Amino acid sequence: MEELFLRVKLTEKDVLNPLGEFNGKNIALNPLPYDFDRVSMVDNTKPGADIILRVLSESLGNRELLWVHKPAGAPATDFQIQMAASADLAILALGDCGSCTSWVVLDAIRLEERGIPTISICSDHFTPFARELAKSHGLGDLRILEVEHPVAGLSIDELDDKASKIVPSFLYLLQIP
Repeated sequence: MEELFLRVKLTEKDVLNPLGEFNGKNIALNPLPYDFDRVSMVDNTKPGADIILRVLSESLGNRELLWVHKPAGAPATDFQIQMAASADLAILALGDCGSCTSWVVLDAIRLEERGIPTISICSDHFTPFARELAKSHGLGDLRILEVEHPVAGLSIDELDDKASKIVPSFLYLLQIP
């Protein structure tokens, strides 16, 4: 009878915990501008992000919109952050999974560090993670606006409806009547 052997090579690796211990300094949240002319709409190209940002942008009146597109599940490049930082305010969408939520929050923090006030859009299912991540990076009061989960896989009409439901909260944050 032939014996079969299974060889296993064990490798230990340290894995970064995105909610690890916070050892840095707290970051001051930039106040939302009382009046503003330019708004960066940072679209991470997740399905539905463009529709949510479009619906929110329609409530901003006659302001100039600067659209910045970045890949989902990845950080914005320095150039994309620089583009978004050329406005008075940045709206980032969409955090509706783990990696996308992480990068929406971390990109918002990078913009806040550059003096740009932000509002991040996350699904209500991932908002607790987003808040913990922001807190662990020194910005526990990061503005996060919740949209009802799920977002992916919905029709345009369903997304319009979900986005329309957050417009009053969005306008309230911006103090726009």
